[in-house]
Amino acid sequence: MQRVAGEVGYSETAFLEPTADSGRWVVRYFSPAREIDFCGHATIASAIALERRHGGTEFSFSTAVGDIPVTVRRLDDTVTATLTSTEPEDRDSPPALLDDVLAAMFLTRAHLDPRLPPALAYAGAWHLVLPLASRDDLARLHYDFDRLERLMSDEDLTTVQVIWREHARRFHARNPFPVGGVVEDPATGAAAAALGGYLRSRHHLDPPTEFTIIQGVDMGRPSVITVHVPATGGIGVTGAATELPPS
Repeated sequence: MQRVAGEVGYSETAFLEPTADSGRWVVRYFSPAREIDFCGHATIASAIALERRHGGTEFSFSTAVGDIPVTVRRLDDTVTATLTSTEPEDRDSPPALLDDVLAAMFLTRAHLDPRLPPALAYAGAWHLVLPLASRDDLARLHYDFDRLERLMSDEDLTTVQVIWREHARRFHARNPFPVGGVVEDPATGAAAAALGGYLRSRHHLDPPTEFTIIQGVDMGRPSVITVHVPATGGIGVTGAATELPPS
């Protein structure tokens, strides 16, 4: 599986194994560099692919972080899938880690959004949520690949979720992913769920509610992620998928 993921070259490749229970699949996720415990966008794409090939709209994915329910919906010509994450959690970012990550990204604390404190957030994988004050700074984002990979590996981080808040229900994101051997992730469902949990626990939104994340624009691969935040429990993440012809 690791070899195949390296040959495919996408940020993650999902490998699905059927079980005796209808609609239940064992799933493992591999980036080009390593296995990842949970990947949201590959979960959404996998559920849509299963619906197209085998039918059914309700799936349960057995992952390294627990069972993830996924529902597929069709509306006219649009097909989307919604996953419900494991229970989210978050904690303050250690100051030294924050300063080291900012330095690896050629940023300082002056670039941060003072309304949204940086934090470590989890909903199946750990991410450093890094809110910037300027959309221009998000567009110009670049970083020292090897230095950031070492920092993230030491802290068991999957991505750094660099965000800019356009307004309360619309965020723009970029997700460096050097630990996976990939410069940037065009869509990150696990980080979207983690952000939803972070915003809820820090009282930056009033659940139940939803918001949108725009990601991948600055790398030429735009994606739209809808995040559903209930009052308690796992976070819902909705997206669509594009089927590519065999290369």
